[in-house]
Amino acid sequence: MNRRAPILVGVASVVLVVVAVFLLVLPKSAEIAKTEEDLVAAQQQESSLRVQLAALQEAQAEAPQTKRAIQRVETQVPSTADEPALIRFLRDAADRAAVDLFQFSPNAPAPDPSGQFSTISTSVNVTGSYFALDEFLFRLESLPRAAKVTNVSVSPGGTTDTTGTSTTTTSSQLSMQLTVEFYTSDLSAGPGSVPGPTTSTTGA
Repeated sequence: MNRRAPILVGVASVVLVVVAVFLLVLPKSAEIAKTEEDLVAAQQQESSLRVQLAALQEAQAEAPQTKRAIQRVETQVPSTADEPALIRFLRDAADRAAVDLFQFSPNAPAPDPSGQFSTISTSVNVTGSYFALDEFLFRLESLPRAAKVTNVSVSPGGTTDTTGTSTTTTSSQLSMQLTVEFYTSDLSAGPGSVPGPTTSTTGA
């Protein structure tokens, strides 16, 4: 019996060690591994948040410029046809170019096939000297509203004297007929549309 006692004690010690490993060491190891995984995830999340923060700070710094760009686009392509404003812009351009604006005939807005905006095809007739007409075309390109000239026709203007079989032009004035496209972001453009009615004004 005395010889077996040390063996039994040794076996008991080994069993205690194994039990301690299972009950104490292994759970702690699992906790450590889980903590390391959580730490890696937290570091990745922190890195992602830093990138997002940098992007937000950049967007905040560019916000005034972005706001101005949005306002400029909204002015160039407004949410309604706003034909009274078109008349004011064209009259101002005509006055600055020293031409006579004697006709402005917008058609009903038509949705563009892209489905992103509506087009207002407009006939514009003006008279003036060659250089005045050239200046008017230049000012059309710089209107607050986006404009695209799709057709230009120039013919002699002014008055003529007819004596017998001869006809003499007594004025250096020219007449120019334009087809100009303007735009609106209102896809349901027309009377009673949303965001508002866009009735036509002709012969302004």
